[in-house]
Amino acid sequence: MDNRPIGIFDSGLGGLTCVREVMDIMPNENIIYFGDTGRVPYGTRSRETIVKYTEQDIRFLKSFDIKYIIIACGTASSAALPHIAEKFDTEICGVVEPTASRAAEMTRNGKVAVLGTAGTVNSGKYREVICGCNSDIQVIQQPCSLFVPIVENGHTHDKLARLVVEEYLPAVKEFGADTVILGCTHYPLLTDLIQEYLGDGVRLVDSGACAAEYAKKQLVEKNMCSNRGKTGETQYFVSDSAEGFEELGGRFLQRELFGQVQKIEIERY
Repeated sequence: MDNRPIGIFDSGLGGLTCVREVMDIMPNENIIYFGDTGRVPYGTRSRETIVKYTEQDIRFLKSFDIKYIIIACGTASSAALPHIAEKFDTEICGVVEPTASRAAEMTRNGKVAVLGTAGTVNSGKYREVICGCNSDIQVIQQPCSLFVPIVENGHTHDKLARLVVEEYLPAVKEFGADTVILGCTHYPLLTDLIQEYLGDGVRLVDSGACAAEYAKKQLVEKNMCSNRGKTGETQYFVSDSAEGFEELGGRFLQRELFGQVQKIEIERY
């Protein structure tokens, strides 16, 4: 057993989708969450910049003596993780492989769509893993770069969000995918609008939830789960103003975050 915390990071608010899942399926675990809100989004950055940011994020989390890291960011998972995993002695998982494998198992008509940032789509990692599972699966990738800023600004169910969804998804709908990967952890916050546009017959795959389930499986296999007899605690850190994160994050997690979020200087790491 191992009572050290789990570290989770994302470019901003989206990684809370993964935090929520970890809380649900591993309620006794302590969590350290970092949202790099001062540098969001990662999806439009160069690979070199994404790698730099990811390494800084990991070094910050490692300052808490964590036992496991979940990269709850599709861009960092696809563009940076393959280049940095061996630099650190802590077990690290991203969202791409667990999510792509799940989608390959779920599809019934052999057509999978990937919604992601430009960085995630350009990396081609989702297509690579899906086709590695089953080379007969057809994959369409759709960059949805505006999804992150509209979520970060609280537009998850309004007219603006609906317009953006309708702008990005016609090609996905025409392609006829029965399984759609929400390849950025911000995107599940738009689930209702995406599902409404694509139809009830399309199954959405939540990358944050897949990563959390994969992490639990690994921790169980390695006998690293917490054995504390009480609900774990979560600490929240951001690289920009805490106030907006407290409001939107609290609304999503359905718990009070005011006064619980700390701003840090990520460039120091």
